[in-house]
Amino acid sequence: MSVPKSRILDLMKHIKLIIIQVQCRIFSSTFNPERLRTGNKVLRERLKGPSVAAYYPRRVATFKDLKNLYPDLETWDDDEEDRLEHLAFLKQRGKGAPKKKSSADQSKKILGKRRQPVAPKAPPKAT
Repeated sequence: MSVPKSRILDLMKHIKLIIIQVQCRIFSSTFNPERLRTGNKVLRERLKGPSVAAYYPRRVATFKDLKNLYPDLETWDDDEEDRLEHLAFLKQRGKGAPKKKSSADQSKKILGKRRQPVAPKAPPKAT
């Protein structure tokens, strides 16, 4: 009595899958018989965060940090003073930042002040 050829092929496929599974366990790889894209290659890579963080120099103390640590100490930050002076100059010319709304009612008033679109006039009738 002989075994059908299809049965032998099915057994060979099953044995091949078992061998691949054992091979994956031995070599610590992922068993993926359907060959689906899992992103495992990307997940196994080294993380880039620490090397990127090490590339940039460490942040040193700024005038703002000193001012927060020692509020009694009088410090002078030229860049900040220049920025504030420039903003004051812009505000004098009317080019400064708009006022912020303080409540929801105030924002509704501002919306109401906007011009409403004017409907086009009908042409006069000829008599």
